Amino acid sequence: MTCGLNPSLLLVLLCFLHSTEETCPSVCLCISDAVSCSSSGLTKLPHSLPSFSISLDLSHNHVSWLSPGCFNGMSRLENLLMAHNQLKALNPGTFQNVSGLRHLDLSSNKFRAVEQHYFQGLWRLEELLLFNNKIARVEAGTLSGLSSLKKVYFSLNQITDFPFFSIQDHTHPFLSMLDLSSNRLTHLQWEDVKALPRLVQRGLYLYNNSLICDCSMYSVFWHWDLRGYDSVRDFKEEHICFINGDLRSSIQFLQQNRFFLNCTVEKPVLQPVTVLLSNVLVSEGERMRLDCQTSLTSTDLSFTWLSPSKGHITKANIDDNLINLLPNGTLEIRATKVNDSGLYVCTAVDIKQALNATREVNVTVLLPTAELFNTGYTTLLGCMVTTTIILIYLYLTPCRCIYCKRSKQYESSSLSSTLFHSTRDQTKSQTNKHVAFIDPVMNEEGTDWSLES
Repeated sequence: MTCGLNPSLLLVLLCFLHSTEETCPSVCLCISDAVSCSSSGLTKLPHSLPSFSISLDLSHNHVSWLSPGCFNGMSRLENLLMAHNQLKALNPGTFQNVSGLRHLDLSSNKFRAVEQHYFQGLWRLEELLLFNNKIARVEAGTLSGLSSLKKVYFSLNQITDFPFFSIQDHTHPFLSMLDLSSNRLTHLQWEDVKALPRLVQRGLYLYNNSLICDCSMYSVFWHWDLRGYDSVRDFKEEHICFINGDLRSSIQFLQQNRFFLNCTVEKPVLQPVTVLLSNVLVSEGERMRLDCQTSLTSTDLSFTWLSPSKGHITKANIDDNLINLLPNGTLEIRATKVNDSGLYVCTAVDIKQALNATREVNVTVLLPTAELFNTGYTTLLGCMVTTTIILIYLYLTPCRCIYCKRSKQYESSSLSSTLFHSTRDQTKSQTNKHVAFIDPVMNEEGTDWSLES
């Protein structure tokens, strides 16, 4: 006799094995889609982490190594917290299959360098925290491919150089904070710093470094202070530089600027933003050109249009053959439509002088003339004709011709006779009384007469 497993028992066993895969590790706390293994004394990752996790907290442990693909099966993971561990480096492929990661906290570890392959594939990553490590080197391609990045924290490290040239508008369009404070930066490529996107410059934190005092350095910070950037204004006392590199002779250069009196600082023209408004009427199907003439006189301007139907329009994002943005900022629409009506706003930016001016154009796209006549004018004309007919019917003076009068009196005589004969039997006893009619009655010769008793 052959022994075999009961099919129902086998099904239960398979279900049990499947459920154990999703079981919360004993050292962790699982609540809904969040898993917390913080402060659990871990030296490596638990064997089975739930695949449903969106947030995973492994902070305050002793993890020193992450194997390639260690987060496989956690495709829903968005928040990973590994602060306060013993990590010194990351292996290639550590974050494969978790491309949905948005928040990554690797602060307070023991990293000494950040290599190019560390964050490959994390194109949705928005926040990267690497502060309070021992990082001295950041490779040029570290942030490449992180197109959704908004905030990066490199503060409290030992960085002496940073690849500013790798950050541009088209590579990091959303990056608004780059924290490099409390490092060991001495000389920066200030031309690369000034070429950073304006959004990055506004959120660039460089205070409490080892910058050497020179006119180039002072000029950059002077302009940022003039523009009121919070990264400069909120930490004026922490912005220091060292005279001739001597760490014993530091000055707070934003408050003590006597050392820079001989520096030539190019002052921007404080030209106010000017808004020019105009109105444009155009028929549907016609070509329309909207100029971007502003108060700026520079020949090196960049232009951006905001349209009611197509949103932001720049030279780089035009994918419609019916739209063209000319080098002088003129927006050309080759065949207008009714839904193109609305307010168009052009912003001209002088990058060198940090000036901008705006032009607003209110566009109204009309239907073709024939169609307008067949709709609005036809309706209006019909209403006028109808009103005229009603007024004629109500107020026209009655006809006074002899023929009309005879006809009317004849009709009245006939009506009176009918009424008279119909009531004759009832009035025989009252023949001595007058019978009055509304209209006068005419005899055969046409003379007026009235009945008398």
